[in-house]
Amino acid sequence: MNITIPVVGKNVDLCIFNGSIEEIKKGKDSIINFGEKYIALGELKGGIDPAGADEHWKTANSALDRIRESFNSFKLKPKTFFIGAAIENSMASEIYKQLQDGSLNNAANLTNDEQLTSICNWIVNL
Repeated sequence: MNITIPVVGKNVDLCIFNGSIEEIKKGKDSIINFGEKYIALGELKGGIDPAGADEHWKTANSALDRIRESFNSFKLKPKTFFIGAAIENSMASEIYKQLQDGSLNNAANLTNDEQLTSICNWIVNL
């Protein structure tokens, strides 16, 4: 969680690697330096205020775009996902469109038990 990803050059909230915890270490041998080791990257926005939900989504969406573009430049395509505590109708339709076109691989409302269970199952089964 909260790792600066060299390929992206920015912090990413959630990273799932194809490797072991021992491979996350300091230095050039760390798993974070090998783009092919990334399975999925996600953004987590925990603010529950509906008034700020759209801004949280805009920030997360920009980060997800940056992740996709950065990895794409190396011809890599890890999965991307979004988890938000407040999801309003306007952003829900944008999220749904991205899920439909495949640019976003999964999303969940943190306050919806069924969605949270679903995304946890998805993550465990990657």
